[in-house]
Amino acid sequence: MEEVFYDEFELEDVEIVRLDGYDNSNYLVKSKQGNYIFKTYPKEEELYDFVVAENALLEYLKSINNKNCPQPIPFKDTSYVKVMHLNGKDHVCRMLSFLEGDFLGDTPPSETVYRSLGNFLARLDLSLQSFSNYTIKSRKWEWDIASLELNAKYIQDIPNAKDRSIVNYFFQQYDANVRPISQRLRKQIIHNDANEWNVLVQNNEVSGIIDFGDVAYTYLINELAVAITYACYDKEDPIQWACFILESYHSTLPIVDIEVSVLYYLIAARLCISVCNSAHSKKVDPDNTYASVSEKYAWGMLYRLLEINPIYAENEFRKAIGLSMKQPFRVDEVLQKRNKNISAILSVSYNEPIYMVKSTFQYMYDAYGNTFLDAYNNIPHVGHSHPTVVAVGQKQMATLNTNTRYLYDNLSQYAERLAAKFPASLNKVFLVNSGSAASDLAIRLAKSYTNREKIMVMESGYHGNTQTSIDISDYKFNNPKGQGQKEYIIKTQIPNTYNGKYTSTDKEVGKLYAEEAIQQITDAEHTIAAFICEPVVGCAGQIPIAKGYLAPVYKAIRAQGGVCISDEVQTGFGRLGSHFWGYETHGVVPDIVIMGKPIANGHPMGAVICTDEIAASFEKGVEFFSSFGGNPVSCAIATAVLDVIEEEALQENAEEVGVYYKNGLKELQKKYKCIGDVRGSGLFLGIEIVFENTTKPNTDLAANIKNRMRNRGILISTDGPYNNVLKSKPPLCFTKENVDEVIHALDEILLS
Repeated sequence: MEEVFYDEFELEDVEIVRLDGYDNSNYLVKSKQGNYIFKTYPKEEELYDFVVAENALLEYLKSINNKNCPQPIPFKDTSYVKVMHLNGKDHVCRMLSFLEGDFLGDTPPSETVYRSLGNFLARLDLSLQSFSNYTIKSRKWEWDIASLELNAKYIQDIPNAKDRSIVNYFFQQYDANVRPISQRLRKQIIHNDANEWNVLVQNNEVSGIIDFGDVAYTYLINELAVAITYACYDKEDPIQWACFILESYHSTLPIVDIEVSVLYYLIAARLCISVCNSAHSKKVDPDNTYASVSEKYAWGMLYRLLEINPIYAENEFRKAIGLSMKQPFRVDEVLQKRNKNISAILSVSYNEPIYMVKSTFQYMYDAYGNTFLDAYNNIPHVGHSHPTVVAVGQKQMATLNTNTRYLYDNLSQYAERLAAKFPASLNKVFLVNSGSAASDLAIRLAKSYTNREKIMVMESGYHGNTQTSIDISDYKFNNPKGQGQKEYIIKTQIPNTYNGKYTSTDKEVGKLYAEEAIQQITDAEHTIAAFICEPVVGCAGQIPIAKGYLAPVYKAIRAQGGVCISDEVQTGFGRLGSHFWGYETHGVVPDIVIMGKPIANGHPMGAVICTDEIAASFEKGVEFFSSFGGNPVSCAIATAVLDVIEEEALQENAEEVGVYYKNGLKELQKKYKCIGDVRGSGLFLGIEIVFENTTKPNTDLAANIKNRMRNRGILISTDGPYNNVLKSKPPLCFTKENVDEVIHALDEILLS
């Protein structure tokens, strides 16, 4: 190629250095006359036109004496863009001047440099306000944030399912927060790629910018979104570094209110574009490492953004440029408004209630910009606002929502999918709209099948809020304010191995508890229709049923004509890690299983599955109908939950992270004598708080820990008959890093 540079540009003593490029070939040309950049592109008509347009922009900047950008160098025939035959192929070619300076990516970050970057970009954009070009204006492509949707086709190229979910989430957030107001955002031609390898620095000041190949007619605020993305994506506190750029830009080219309101989502969108294109490039051209140079930091910042409340980010941006921050209602005002029409019998958590406005995966955001790590709420099973669940629900709501008196595929498809998670004997599915309704129906099924009334329940058990559910919930009926135990209820003691009648020091402790329960069954005045219990009794304080207990009790119940019901509302769908259902940990198979809470990730739904025989007996009675049970939307969402559990290996995550979590808590137990017991499995754990060196419940200390954790931005709660058991049952996307945060906070609280 040396002869080309002599013939076309009269350059002598040429040395050519190949440079990295995304989808074109670039060369540093060193010569006696100076250094230049020679750029070549595939010969395509559309690409040729755009290179001509880009050159027109650079010539315009040159005409207004902007020396901080590359300048086009004419060929021998005075043209600036030329088709040349090089290395056996035709290429679109051009020559640009070389700008001196260090790359921003090689410059130690400082407030001075970042402020200089903001001011530089503002001056560039002011210059470009007077430039117009129809070719640039007509361009729609993947690297323009305003065309984010063009990158959706690349999401499936991202190999990790959890990573795909994060990207899908931010795509949805863009649609919800940016697209509705996009027509009100200012538009102009911008550089659109002020990344750390395009920005040059000299003497601690930004001195130039190169590579206008991504120039776009788009939202003006995207210039900042792109610059902030690449300047801050490797920072521990990206928002504060972003403010340096933002403030200095604003001092030269003022940003308006609506632009600040969407900046967080635009930054996230640019990160998504980066990782989508990296994934696609790896798939089609694995040897092109340049395309993946930013990937590690981009993923890091995407995950970091999940931890940052969008309200906090916006308020910090507003503060940086002197705009007033958003002022939500005070908590006491919100509470007063709630109590006007909502009964005070509906309690709120924590001494200082939380005014929540948004949530995602394992994080929740309040109205004041605070982020809370959710180590407590087990209903958003696969994560708050999971994009797969959201998308399926939206699509189905826009398609069909009716009831089971009509035929539609979702109902039978979901029933088949759910039944496949059970032994063959459990194959008849009833869908309702809550776990409470499922409990109620399970008791009806049992009574119908056995023609008996007596129900045997577990001490401290809880099964819902209908009248029947309360009747069978010792946690409710035995409360000092409760209705008391009904005549048809037999209560058996919980097989508690920590501080019960028989403890873990006894041999075959489960068998000992079982013998007493069997004696109750034998002594019952009337035969028992059903025995219902949870494999881990949640409201008792996350107490696992002792090993060796359920099998003999199930056998005794069946021997006298009753059925066995497992309440899997809290323990099901892989939460325990080792098994998909809690009853599996005991090597038994129930006759009826109840499901709710996580079944549809917070969408109101419940289910009962039973044997053919039990269903057949129920069919002899009056028709069963649930207005909302099994509707197409619920079925679609519940199917999506099963999809996510499998695709993201969430049961396996619950097992791995749960073991790590429990081990961390047990280390704290060795250190602090107020931790009497650590129990549970997977992501369903209880920490019993007691007075030191006793088993006496310390309710006040547990409440204190819970509220201090809340003040540190971590949500846990308390339960048990004495409300002294800390309970943690987070979404199954919880990570070991999340566990470390919880353990560290608990350690500091207990130490103080």
